[in-house]
Amino acid sequence: MRLGSIFVRFLLSRPAVLLLLLFSALSPHVSAQSQLPTPTPPPNQDEQEIDPDDVISVNTTEVFLPVTVRDNAGFLVSNLTRKDFRIFEDGVEQPLSDLSLRQVPVDVALIVDASSSVAGNLDDFRKAAEGFASHLAVEDRVSLIQFDDRVVLLQDWTGSLVQLRRALKRIVPGMFTRFHDAMLLASRDQAPRRDARHAIIVLTDGIDSGRGTTFDIALRAALQSQTTIYVVSNTQIERARKQEELSTLLTGPDSAVRFNQLRIDDLRLGLAALSDSELNLEQLTAATGGRLYIPTAFNDLERTYAEVANELRHQYTLYYSPVNTKRDGQFRRLRVETTSRMHKVSARVGYYAPRK
Repeated sequence: MRLGSIFVRFLLSRPAVLLLLLFSALSPHVSAQSQLPTPTPPPNQDEQEIDPDDVISVNTTEVFLPVTVRDNAGFLVSNLTRKDFRIFEDGVEQPLSDLSLRQVPVDVALIVDASSSVAGNLDDFRKAAEGFASHLAVEDRVSLIQFDDRVVLLQDWTGSLVQLRRALKRIVPGMFTRFHDAMLLASRDQAPRRDARHAIIVLTDGIDSGRGTTFDIALRAALQSQTTIYVVSNTQIERARKQEELSTLLTGPDSAVRFNQLRIDDLRLGLAALSDSELNLEQLTAATGGRLYIPTAFNDLERTYAEVANELRHQYTLYYSPVNTKRDGQFRRLRVETTSRMHKVSARVGYYAPRK
C-alpha cells in the first residue's frame, strides 16, 4: 500500500522523469529499427527482370534423355528396346543398362502468343489445347501460359480438363511479343516433377519484340532445364496474308505504288522477319529434341496439337550414367543413334554438367 502511494506521488510530481523513462524504454526498439536496412521495393512485374545465370543444370549422376524415333516416311517407331539405342557423349559411347529405357509421365506447358498476329484466332487455340489435353495419359499434367508484353501463368500444373478449360477462357489479346522471355521463364520457373519429362508447346510466329532477353539465353535455359520444345508456328499463315497484300499493292498504277511505298517496305521487312524467325524456331526445336510445325491455316491447329500429343505418348525415355564424371559446368554434346539407318532420331543436342 505504501509502495503504491509513493509510486503515484512520483508519477504526479515528476512528469519530466516519466517522459524520460518512457523514452528510455522505447529507445532500444527505435534504435534497433533504425539499424534495419531499408527494404528494396519489389520489381515491377511488367519488367520481369531476367538473370541469364539463374537457370538449372543436370545435378545428378544420371542423365535423363527423351528420344523420338521416326522412319523414313515420318511415322513414329514405337517398338524399340534398350538394345536398339546407342548414346554418345562428346563422341564417347555411354553404357546402357537394363533400366536405361523407362516409361515416365510428362508435364506439358501450353503457351500461346496472345499478340496481334494470333489474337483473332484464339478460339482455334482454345479448341486445339483442350483436344491436346484430352489425349494425354492420366498421370500427365498441363499448365497454361500466355505472353504478349507480359508473361502470365494462367493455370499451374493440373491434370484436370475442367481447370484447363476455365483457364483457357482467361486468355485475352495483347500487344507486342516477349517470346524469348516466355521460353526462358517457362523452362526455368515452370519446373516439372522430378520423375517427369518436361515439354513446352507454343503457338507463335516467334518474332520477339526485343524488349527482354535474347534467343541464345532462352535456348540455353531450355537445354539446362532439359525441356523439349515444340513450336506450332503461324509464320506461313502470316506470310500468305502479307504476300497477298503486297501483290495487291504492287499491281496498282505507279502513282499508287509510290503512294503506298512505306507500306510496301513494311510488308517486305515483315516477310524477311518471318523467314528469319522460322530459322530460329527450327534451331530451337531441333536443339531441344522437339519439332517445328507450320500449319497453313488456323483451323489445322487441332490436328497439329493431336500430332504432338501422339508423339509424346510414343516417346522413349533413356537414362544413363556418364563416363565423364567431372562436375565442371561444361556443355556435353550428345548424339543418339539406333541400330537401323532407316530411323531418324530426335533428341536434345546436349546438357550442362553440374558444377562443384
